[in-house]
This record gives sequence, C-alpha cells and structure tokens, in this order.
Amino acid sequence: MPGCGATSPAARSTSTCDGWRVTGGGWRVTGDGWRVARSLYSILWRLAEETTMTTPHDRLESFGIYQLARQLFDDFWSDSEIAGKDYRGRELVRQQVRSLDSICANIGEGYGRGFGKEFPQHLRIARGEARESRGRCGRCQRLLPADIIAKRVSVLDQIIGGLTNTISTLEERK
Repeated sequence: MPGCGATSPAARSTSTCDGWRVTGGGWRVTGDGWRVARSLYSILWRLAEETTMTTPHDRLESFGIYQLARQLFDDFWSDSEIAGKDYRGRELVRQQVRSLDSICANIGEGYGRGFGKEFPQHLRIARGEARESRGRCGRCQRLLPADIIAKRVSVLDQIIGGLTNTISTLEERK
C-alpha cells in the first residue's frame, strides 16, 4: 500500500491507512467491518491462478472443434432474438440453446476427465448433440434467413466432421 505507510511482511509492524489497519507478517487487514485473514501472498497467488486458468493457455481452449462450438453458441444468441419473436419459435430456440450448450459442455467434460475411454464417449455425445442442432436448424427455415441457416449448418458440419475424426484418431491409438 504505497503512500499509506504499509511495510513488508518481514517488518512485522502495524500501519494504518484510510481506516484500514495492516498488521505484521500475516498482512492481516481489518477495518470498516471487514477482516481478511489470508496473507497477501495467498491472495496474490489465488489471483494469479485464476488469471492463468482463464487464459488461452488451457489446452481445451486451443482445441479447434471446441472453439467452433463456442463461437456457434455465441452466434446463436442473435439468432435466438430473431426466432424467439414468433411464439412457435420460442420452444425451438430453447431446445437449440440447450443442444448447442451441450456440445461445448460434453467436449469440456470429456477433456477434463482425461484421454481415457471416457473422452471419446463424451465426444460421441457432443457429436449427437451437433447432429440434433443441425436438424433443428433446418426446421427453423421459416424463422431465420436462409443465409444464417446455411452458415450455422456449415459450422455444425465442420464440428461433426471434426468430432468424428477426433474420435477415430483416439480409438486408433488404443
């Protein structure tokens, strides 16, 4: 806390700044009804871990099929606003959101469980959800413009093909 008279943990002293009291080597901070019992080091370490976990250094984030699926899910938000205006399209939109989310969720869950026999199984489930989503896109032809449907079906075809290839590759390695 520069300018407030705070010292390093090694100094084991007490300093006050704007109603906050900083005490000794544990960097216990009290004031205004708040008590922070963790050391400054622990707080900074946790923040560093959280930042690291959300950066694209996670291998899942670099998996191309997962990136396509996430982008498709994000793109569907604008589609849902259009299709959801019609009362007949609201249920299709609800189901499509669940299905597109399930693609990402199953890829993520399988990836998180490691590269054993569970990963290909989760990819199969994701592929089934992608096929379901592709079929539903076709049924939305009266609700969405043809160019949007063609784009979404094309991306879903890429996802299905990529998942099929990945499953085959994983099973050949057994």
